[in-house]
Amino acid sequence: MNSKEQAPALECCLKLLKGERDEQRLAGLFLATKFCTGDDHGSIYRIYHAVGDQFLDRLLMSGMGKAAVGVMEVDVNQDAYLQLSVTILAAICRVPKIAASKYMVSKVPAILEILLKGEVPTTVYDECYEFLFLVSTASEEGLTKLYDSGCINVLASSMSFLPDDSHSKELAMRLLQLVLAKLPLETICAKYPAELTSIVAVIAKQFPLLHNAFKFDALHLLTVILSSNYAAPVHISLRLMLNDSWTTYTRVGIVAVLQNRVASAEKLQALTLAESMISIVGENWLIDQKELLNDSEIVPIPADRCLLLVLESSRVEVAVLLNEIAYMKYEEKQSVKGEAISLKLRNLAVAFSLIEKTIKLISSVCGDEEAGAGSPISESTLGKVFAGITETIEVVLEYLQDAKDHVRRKGDDLLASVRIVGSYFAETPFACKEKIHNLSVEGDYEPSPFFSICFLLPMLCQTTMEIEGCKMLSSFGGHISVVECLVKMIGLNSTGMDNSTIFMACDTILNLLLRRENIRVEFDGSIQVHLLTALASWTENTNDQSVIMMASTICSLIFDSTSEEALVNHPNVGRIILNKLSQLVVRSLATSGQDVSDDSKANADLHRIISKRYGGWADRFPEIQSTL
Repeated sequence: MNSKEQAPALECCLKLLKGERDEQRLAGLFLATKFCTGDDHGSIYRIYHAVGDQFLDRLLMSGMGKAAVGVMEVDVNQDAYLQLSVTILAAICRVPKIAASKYMVSKVPAILEILLKGEVPTTVYDECYEFLFLVSTASEEGLTKLYDSGCINVLASSMSFLPDDSHSKELAMRLLQLVLAKLPLETICAKYPAELTSIVAVIAKQFPLLHNAFKFDALHLLTVILSSNYAAPVHISLRLMLNDSWTTYTRVGIVAVLQNRVASAEKLQALTLAESMISIVGENWLIDQKELLNDSEIVPIPADRCLLLVLESSRVEVAVLLNEIAYMKYEEKQSVKGEAISLKLRNLAVAFSLIEKTIKLISSVCGDEEAGAGSPISESTLGKVFAGITETIEVVLEYLQDAKDHVRRKGDDLLASVRIVGSYFAETPFACKEKIHNLSVEGDYEPSPFFSICFLLPMLCQTTMEIEGCKMLSSFGGHISVVECLVKMIGLNSTGMDNSTIFMACDTILNLLLRRENIRVEFDGSIQVHLLTALASWTENTNDQSVIMMASTICSLIFDSTSEEALVNHPNVGRIILNKLSQLVVRSLATSGQDVSDDSKANADLHRIISKRYGGWADRFPEIQSTL
C-alpha cells in the first residue's frame, strides 16, 4: 500500500476504531494490523489513541476467557480475540514510549499467564514474547514487572515446548538474556535453582543445533548462568538431574565453537563454559563418550576431540594473555586494578584452571591404567597432551622469570602461575630442577608467600623424598618458607584449613629433618621454636591419632638438636609450651601397646621414628623422661 492509498485507508481505520459498536472497533483493529507493521510511529500513535486502553483490555480479557458475561461472544470467538489482542499489543509496543506506559507494563502478568497456560497457536507465542521483550526493554518498570510476575517460572515451563529454531524460542532467549543482565543474579540463582536447571537443559539442547548468531546467544546464556559466583544451587540441581544428556549437548556445542574460526571473545566464553562444566560434573566430561541415541541431528565426536580442543585453545590463550599482561605491567606500567588488565587476568584464570584440570584428568587416567583399567585416551593423544602442557609450563616459567627480572614478586597472576606449575611438577616432580626458586611469590593481598608454597606442596613432599630434592629446596632457603607456611596453616586450621594440605607440609618437613645430616640443612633456633609452638597448639585438643603421631615425630626430630633447658629458657616457649610438647610425645609413645599397623601403616612408621629418636635425646629432656 503506497502513501496515497494509505492515508484514506488509515482514516477509515481510525473512524472504525472510534465507532460506538464493538463490531466496528474489531473491524478497525483487523485493518490496523496493516498499519502497525513498519516504523511509522505517527500512525501507530494515532491508532493507539483511537482504540484506547479500555477496549484493548476488554479484548484481551475476552481472549483469555475472563470477560464479563454477555460482553463479547467469548465461546465462539475467544481464540480470534486472543490472537488479535496480542498482535495489536505487540505491534503498538514497537513505539518505545507506548511500551513504557503504565498500561502496557500492567499487561505483563496477563501475557505471562497466557504463556503459562499454553495450548495457543505458535503465532500467539511469537506475539506474546515480542510484547514482553518490547515492554521490558522500554523501561526499568517493565523489566521489574516482568521479573516480579514470575517470568523465570514461565520461561522454565514454556521454553521446552517451543519449536527448535523458532522465532518464539529466539525471543525467549533474548528475554532471558535481558533479565540476567539487568537483575541481580545472586537473587535469581538462590530463588529459582530448579527453574534455571530446566532452562539450562533446554538451551543446552539448542546450543549445538543452532547455526546462526543465536548459537552465540545460547553460549552466552549458558556461560552467564553456570559460571556465576552464585550458581552453586543451580550446579547442585543439575547434578541431581536423571537425564544428563544436557552435558553431551553442551560438549558438542563447545567443540563446534572451538573448532571453527570465531572471534576471540566467543572462544573465551566457550572455555569459560567448559571450565564450569568440569566444575559441575568432573574432569571426565572432557572425554565422555555418551551418545545421544534419540537425536539424529547430532553427529558423534571422537572421544579425545573435546580434550584436545579445550587444551589447545587454553594453551593459546595462556601464551597470548601472559604476553599481553607482561607488556601492560612492565612496558605500559598499568595498574593491575585497571579494567583492561583485570579482564585479562580473569580470562587467564579460566585458561589456567582448564590446564590444571587436564593435568588432573591425565594423572587419573594414567593411574587407572597402571591399576589395570583400560584407558579411554590413546597413547598418541596422551603424548600430545603431555607435550602441550609441558610447552605451556615453560611459557609460564618464563613469565615468572620475567617478573623476577623486573623485581616483581607480588601479584595474583604470579600466584596463579605458581599454582599451575605446582600442579604440573606434582606429576613430574624432578622436571623442575633449579626452576623452583622462581616460584616463591605473593598474592596481591599477601604479606608473605603463603599460597604459592601451598600450591607447591604436592610437588615438594615428593621431591624431598630424595636427597637431591632436599638439597634443591634448601639451596635457596625454601625449607624455611615451608616451615613458615605450616605454622600459618596450623594457625588457620580452626577456620577450616584443609588438613590434607597441612599433612603435605608436615611430610615435606619430615623429609628434610630425616635427611638433615646428608644435606647439611639448618633450621635456626627461632624457626624451630615457632614450629614447636604451633605443633603444641595443633595437638592440644585433638584425639586424631594421625595428627598426634605426625606432630610428635617432627618434635622428636627437632629435639635431636636442642634441649629442655634451652627451650624452657627461650622467651617464646617456657614451661607451659614444654609441658604440652611433653604430653604430646608421651601420648604418641603410649601407642606402642596398640596394633597401630592394622589401622595405619604410616602411623606405625612414625611410631618407630619417635621411639628410635627418643633414645638419643631423652637425657636432655628429664620432664618427658620422668613422665614415661
